[in-house]
Amino acid sequence: MSLSDSLQKLNEFDINDLDVENIGSWPVAVKAIIGVILLSGLLYAGYAFHVQDMLVQLERVEAEEKTLKEQFGRKAFQAANLQAYRDQMVEMERSFGALVKQLPSETEVAGLLEDITQAGMGSGLTFNSIQLQKEQTKGFYIELPIQISVQGNYHDLGSFVSAVAALPRIVTLHNFTIKPVGRGNNEILQMSITAKTYRYNDKSGGGKKKSNKRKK
Repeated sequence: MSLSDSLQKLNEFDINDLDVENIGSWPVAVKAIIGVILLSGLLYAGYAFHVQDMLVQLERVEAEEKTLKEQFGRKAFQAANLQAYRDQMVEMERSFGALVKQLPSETEVAGLLEDITQAGMGSGLTFNSIQLQKEQTKGFYIELPIQISVQGNYHDLGSFVSAVAALPRIVTLHNFTIKPVGRGNNEILQMSITAKTYRYNDKSGGGKKKSNKRKK
């Protein structure tokens, strides 16, 4: 059958004449059109249920790839700078050890009080009182406040503060008040100030020492 004959029959074709129970008797052109329609439907269904799902998986894998690349970049940077980090940690431990050594032990408090007294007397001050206050635990260190009351002129007080700040041990100064000693004498001032010193808080080490002494 020629193409022209097929087209003529297709033009003369009435869909009501189709016998569903006898598909073999349908015109070839109708069979071809229906085949194309079915094939298109199958292709679309395959895309909707398979290809589209694969595209979603592809997007997820691409996002994971981006995350892995970022993690790799960070780890590569850390690996390249690992030795620098180690050197920095060693330096930090050395600096921390140097700071801890500046914290007076319990047995050195008397010597520190003597240093503060010498600093005051060397500045020309007169001590009214110097008293230890109650210790306060602050994590890895223990804070020991020292209440100080001295008399002297303004420049002597400044010299004393500078001398205390220059002590080899860590001492900080807080909560100072300055007032004239008497109404008729404005040159001699009285200063009350709190000096705080610190010592390393090693409870386990101290406990072991005490227990050893008891055993003896």
